[in-house]
Amino acid sequence: MTLTIGIDVGGTKVAGGVVDDRGVVLAQTRRETPAEDPAGTRDTIVAVAAELAAAHPEAKAVGIGAAAWIDAAGATVLFAPNLAWRDEPVRDYVAKAVGLPTVLENDANVAAWAEFRYGAARHADDSMVMITVGTGIGGGIVINGGLWRGANGIAGELGHIQSVNDGHPCGCGRLGCLEQYASGNALVRFAQAGARQEPGRAPLLLDLAGGDPAAIGGRMITAAAHGGDGVARDAFAQIGYWLGVAMADLAQAFDPQVLVVGGGVIDAGELLMGPTERTYRDQLAQRGRFPVAEIRAAETGNTAGVLGAADLARRI
Repeated sequence: MTLTIGIDVGGTKVAGGVVDDRGVVLAQTRRETPAEDPAGTRDTIVAVAAELAAAHPEAKAVGIGAAAWIDAAGATVLFAPNLAWRDEPVRDYVAKAVGLPTVLENDANVAAWAEFRYGAARHADDSMVMITVGTGIGGGIVINGGLWRGANGIAGELGHIQSVNDGHPCGCGRLGCLEQYASGNALVRFAQAGARQEPGRAPLLLDLAGGDPAAIGGRMITAAAHGGDGVARDAFAQIGYWLGVAMADLAQAFDPQVLVVGGGVIDAGELLMGPTERTYRDQLAQRGRFPVAEIRAAETGNTAGVLGAADLARRI
């Protein structure tokens, strides 16, 4: 049995785990991320990896998943929106400091790989496309049984597929990106607008927000939608619609075995998955007898970063 170390680097925490080849996490640890300190963040990763390696000296390699753009060589963080890293040679630094072979990958790619190996797409052997729905939208693509990184290492930025011509401005500089219509931020924007326009259909939502539409947040929307609040349920229907349209586009572009929806927003369950799946099927109704990928909710949850990074390290 081969043991490897997986490390999930986020803006607030660095979580690590020792993982066996069945996807069982045998040990875990975590530390706060000094996000404004590039060297400190790098050294925190080393400390987490070294602690786990000392406890499990049979571990063979380290995998790191980070919310960042990684270069084509998988060695350098080009840019990290929530960390102070710019052109940071993370892989080789960690490998030298810990004394183990190290792999570095984007966090959404790592999560997608976790689902392909151990989660919702574990029975697939060829292909999978995953969209992660959180504050923004990320994604990962598996083709021919391997993670597809693209020519420059930044494939899978599915949140920046254009959904609406001349739509809402996106942080990437474009207009109308999927991220502006199917993310957690979009859910909040739709719910706030609905509560302002139709307060009579948002009694639970406004009660939770103290009567102020601007105070509405994601957890309030989920709670209100479960309670039958009309505006809250409409907000989920809207992001589900746009997500379903995007999934239909991805099915026709990649023809994967499985499509996976991950990220924190899927905790809403059927509130999101229902309209997503209905829209997806409606969009592909004219394909007739051609098979299409099934949409599944991600299964690895908060362990996705550690699991995926550790398994990628196993393949060095």
